[in-house]
Amino acid sequence: MFERPGKGERALLVHYGTHREDETLNEFRDLVTSAGAACAGVVLVARDAPNAKYLLGAGKAEEVRALVAESCAEVVIVNRAVSAAQERNLERLLGCRVVDRTDLILDIFAQRARTFEGKLQVELAQLQHLSTRLVRGWSHLERQRGGIGLRGPGETQLESDRRWVRQRIKRLTRQLEEIRHQRELQGRARRKAAVPTVLLVGYTNAGKSTLFNRLTGASVYAADILFATLDPTLRRLEAPLAGTVVLGDSVGFIKDLPHELVAAFRATLEELRHADLLIHVIDASLPTVLRDEQRLQVARIIRDLHADTVPQIEAFNKIDRCQGESGAAALRREGDGSMRRVWISAVTGEGLHTLKQAIGEHLAGDCLCGWLQLPVAAARLRARLYAEGVVRGERHAREEGWLLDIAMSRRRFETLCCEDGEPAPITCGGMPTPV
Repeated sequence: MFERPGKGERALLVHYGTHREDETLNEFRDLVTSAGAACAGVVLVARDAPNAKYLLGAGKAEEVRALVAESCAEVVIVNRAVSAAQERNLERLLGCRVVDRTDLILDIFAQRARTFEGKLQVELAQLQHLSTRLVRGWSHLERQRGGIGLRGPGETQLESDRRWVRQRIKRLTRQLEEIRHQRELQGRARRKAAVPTVLLVGYTNAGKSTLFNRLTGASVYAADILFATLDPTLRRLEAPLAGTVVLGDSVGFIKDLPHELVAAFRATLEELRHADLLIHVIDASLPTVLRDEQRLQVARIIRDLHADTVPQIEAFNKIDRCQGESGAAALRREGDGSMRRVWISAVTGEGLHTLKQAIGEHLAGDCLCGWLQLPVAAARLRARLYAEGVVRGERHAREEGWLLDIAMSRRRFETLCCEDGEPAPITCGGMPTPV
């Protein structure tokens, strides 16, 4: 059902911009290359207001048609969202397939998916995107005339396909909910064992997988292409002061990430909210303007996922490609003395010890272990702590309530207290006085 471009397919790129050296155009080219297509040419479009029929202006559409014939392009890729009607009109005019930015990113994800969960997530995103434009593929069957004996099979065929898509989406959603439940159980087991979770996040191709392999000794696929990593991976890491932590590699972010992907990868992306620490990996070799723009894009996605309250350490990677002072390993402490910015190279290993030290310092001060006294009125908070799987023991304190032996992140504990409207109770180490 999902026709994906074969490697080496010639593609004509339509980009909205006025400069051929635009960084967004370079990113667009990288996306096309990552999809396995060969760039046959680039058409720049300065028009901001979209044309209702072609998205492009009529004159620009004719220019694209001439370039398609001249370059023998097999597909036209537009670096913007294209509606189903505009896609149909352009294909009729150009005589070749038309792919928009969303289709392109979905295609890359489909090629990268390796695990069962990843394939389910990509298929769900594809079907959700397809359901909005299914009528386009059967428009030749949808034309009907009234009267007995004149009603064609078009509506039956179209509705049959829509019904199949809806049923498949429901099945995939149900399977992903089961996987999400399994993730919650695994996370609860880690929290019960008081093992902190650290996740690598950042813009695509910032070097997260290379850093992950360097820190953990894993062999996760890493390459200088966009979205080399799709399936999340967890490994053990020994951090100074904090001991054993779980380090996770995650899918990279990108500007205008299709909302279908965000919805389909909800189970994976929700891991960010429950992490104890996020390592925001940033490509330090990029120009300052582009680097800051990517940082803002990542921050916006993290905020949309409601993970902006999770503490972060910024790791400026690829300093081996930088010149001068920006090419040296360094760290920057905040006013409270905590490390918040570290300059590293995942390729050479420079600065990685400092990064581990920053992780250890943060987690060592964030762990909350000991006995907690809860009043009877805090029964709901007690239930939430048990649901989190962080209670290691309990003793009844008669009229005073309960004494719970807990081990969890201080940030997560304070969040639970705020959600239940309870002031943070006082904890103390060691055994309580017998009651």
